Amino acid sequence: MSVETAPNPTDPAMVERLLAIISKEGMVAPEKLSLDATLDTLGVASVDVVVILLAIEEEFGVYIPVNNELSEIKTVGDLVQELAKHITANSVKP
Repeated sequence: MSVETAPNPTDPAMVERLLAIISKEGMVAPEKLSLDATLDTLGVASVDVVVILLAIEEEFGVYIPVNNELSEIKTVGDLVQELAKHITANSVKP
């Protein structure tokens, strides 16, 4: 996929899709989900992050490796940014 056709990681539609999946799979009420909220304060455990990653992979048709960057994530915004980076680099779906 060329850079011109790759999804923009700051695209509001992508951010909304990611937040919806994080809310659903992390079992967090949408009104509590903000980019500066920490995963700890939302009660999102590491097992929840794995479920979120699997749902993101299925939704966007990409593989997201559990690497050092993901293990260092503290906030919802950090998670969205890291996921968007992988989606943008590896997306096969529009």
